[in-house]
Amino acid sequence: MSLLLDYVKQQLTPKTNHPKFKAGDTVTVHYKIKEGDKERVQQFTGVVIQRKNERATAAFTVRKMSNGVGVERIFPVASPFIEKIEIAKVGVVRRAKLFYLRDRTGKAARIREKILNNDEVQA
Repeated sequence: MSLLLDYVKQQLTPKTNHPKFKAGDTVTVHYKIKEGDKERVQQFTGVVIQRKNERATAAFTVRKMSNGVGVERIFPVASPFIEKIEIAKVGVVRRAKLFYLRDRTGKAARIREKILNNDEVQA
């Protein structure tokens, strides 16, 4: 029975090599876009406002301000179109869902940044 359970967990776990990130972190998602027969990589940089679910159905929402308009995009973690995810800043927040950022603009929408020492940067 244990072998079957291990096999099911292995199949449901997405095969991704993305870095670990959480709500409050500023990330850049490199996403492949197909237009006809051409393919290009588009970068979407913003703050992660939520992580949803686990394993195969996991997704995260990234929010950025574009010309004064808030833009949110939901990315499935296991998507084959995500080329890579880069973490620009590690935020210090006390919530798992940062929906309150939708009502705020400018300096009120800032998130405190975690200062990393040399040991954490190399890891």
